Amino acid sequence: MINPSAHGWIDKFFSEQKFSEAIPFETTDSFYYKVRETGFIYGHIIAIDSQIPIPIKGWFKTEISKVALLNTLYHVFCLEKRSSEPNNFITEVVKFYKQMNPEGFNLFKILLPKDSPSHSLESIIDERVQTNDSIISKNFSHLVTNALLFIDVLAFRQYLEHGEIPEKYLKRIEETVLGIVGLALKTKTIKSQHDDLLIKLFEASIRYSKFSKVTVETLETLQLDYFKNKLEHYYLIDMAGMALWSDGVVENEESYFLYSLGSTMGVGDDFVTKSIDTTHTFITTHKKKIPYFNYSNPVKHFYDQMTHSVVKLIIRNKNRLIKEIVQSKELMVLLAYSTTRDLDAKEKKKVKKQLLDICKTIPSLTIFLLPGGSLLLPILIKFIPTMLPSAFNENLDENE
Repeated sequence: MINPSAHGWIDKFFSEQKFSEAIPFETTDSFYYKVRETGFIYGHIIAIDSQIPIPIKGWFKTEISKVALLNTLYHVFCLEKRSSEPNNFITEVVKFYKQMNPEGFNLFKILLPKDSPSHSLESIIDERVQTNDSIISKNFSHLVTNALLFIDVLAFRQYLEHGEIPEKYLKRIEETVLGIVGLALKTKTIKSQHDDLLIKLFEASIRYSKFSKVTVETLETLQLDYFKNKLEHYYLIDMAGMALWSDGVVENEESYFLYSLGSTMGVGDDFVTKSIDTTHTFITTHKKKIPYFNYSNPVKHFYDQMTHSVVKLIIRNKNRLIKEIVQSKELMVLLAYSTTRDLDAKEKKKVKKQLLDICKTIPSLTIFLLPGGSLLLPILIKFIPTMLPSAFNENLDENE
């Protein structure tokens, strides 16, 4: 089974999927609809559209996003080149990201000259896909970053068509997304508590337009005729629809805006109608798990997300962690005490030090050694007693 956090996962992905064998090539429409069904367009991925099913239950969001991004880039390569050769794809996508690399986006400082193309791509994607709920040191304002990952796919399609990314394309499409979201929100008759937040989150997630002041008064101002491909048109309509949905209802005036947007780009009403219905169904179904709609209390959201991530890490490393803890008798006793009373300052200091020493020996748990990582130790301390053997409680009696 593929492990997106382990070295060599891209080679394993292509080996398991057997892409070297003939695959059915998609149309632009079928490709986009499948990607949208997975949630990739909305930034909340619920499945990977692959020939051989990939079970993602228990994965971190970053792991899901990494595989989904790779898979979507590969499918757009197949769509444009009518070729399914993985090695050619990997070579092209690495060249693309080297060209895409903006100032301050330090992907390639981590690449080694002797890295194979697939290993280089692993490093690129690992750096490219970051969300707030699995890496403490990241600014947790980037809640919609993954909704903008499809911009990578659109830019890669441009690269494949032209042999390079058209000048200022990335900046233009980011500014257009921001402009359309802003215009969409202006049409709303009833303002939602999420509206201002959505704009701020999009602004925090862009990479190429950081210093651009995007002020758009009308659709004509956006100069949408710059975008010629249906994938671009479809994506822009869906981004507008996602913004309009924030209060759970798309009013007549808001629908009119979406149909006008479609008409301006030459997209039929059928697609717009389907976009409204699909967005409503997806967000209604998954609303409780989409960070943007659960952001009323940022601190609580951050803590809840980190608790979820830490528990996953502990479970994945359960056997190793138990073995290390059991070998430390003093730590066992202190952890046992912590289940029945509050530890004093000296005891808490000992627990913290010994747990951090253990975390140093388990690569996946070095997250606790990062800046701010000690803030999550209470989660670790609280969860440990639930997974230790029954003899754990007897230690307390023996040492009282």
